[in-house]
Amino acid sequence: MNKKIIHSFPVKKIEEVEEESTRNKKNKETGETEKITTTKLVKKELEYEVILYEPSRRQAEEADMEFSIEMSKCIKKGILTKAMLAKKYSDTGGLLSDEDSSNLIRLYRELAETQNTLAKLASKKEKSKNELEKESSLTEKFAEIRRDIVNLETTYQVVFNHTADTKAQNKTILWYLINLSFYKNQDGDILPMFPGDTQEEKEDSYYQAEELEDGSIYSLAKEKLMTFVSFWYFSQNATEDDFKQLEEEVDSEI
Repeated sequence: MNKKIIHSFPVKKIEEVEEESTRNKKNKETGETEKITTTKLVKKELEYEVILYEPSRRQAEEADMEFSIEMSKCIKKGILTKAMLAKKYSDTGGLLSDEDSSNLIRLYRELAETQNTLAKLASKKEKSKNELEKESSLTEKFAEIRRDIVNLETTYQVVFNHTADTKAQNKTILWYLINLSFYKNQDGDILPMFPGDTQEEKEDSYYQAEELEDGSIYSLAKEKLMTFVSFWYFSQNATEDDFKQLEEEVDSEI
């Protein structure tokens, strides 16, 4: 699998493994010394590498589609978007200050405009040098705007927890978790954390793993995995040093 790794980390798991032992025994009839090999089950601590891969362009497009579908479903059910909620508080007053409401409305508009421009550039099969530079610049701008929105929304977390955007974001983060999480087994093979040929089968694998809590690799890694996926989603230009620092913070809290 030749894909870029976002981050990887080890997990240790106690497993029963077969262990062979050999001893010498003298054959009473022949007088010769024979080697006797026996096998027994012993518990050992094995280390697995959990890997979070960067999504392909196609996966990113599928995740964006997942966001749009979930957003549409929520709006049809009457759940307000963050922009609608900010506008509501801007017009009627409420928990958000006038300045914060105005800033959020502006940031939401800039985010949508940047995303639309990026989508148009991404759809081009051949790009000029200027277009590639523009795409790179807009990608950084998109991450900065989203980070500013997250920072501002954090102050009013209770208000925005149940908006259509938050529900769509959570569904998208889950989509990335299910599709980007892998692990390396004892033979060195890289396997999907949530196996399945279709998205539905992968989601079934995820929910089964969530319900079991059986000391599986996922149950041992899920806290870190969800933290790293969420961190990457909201800060897609994060460096490996950023992830290492985050991992140290997570380890200190466990």
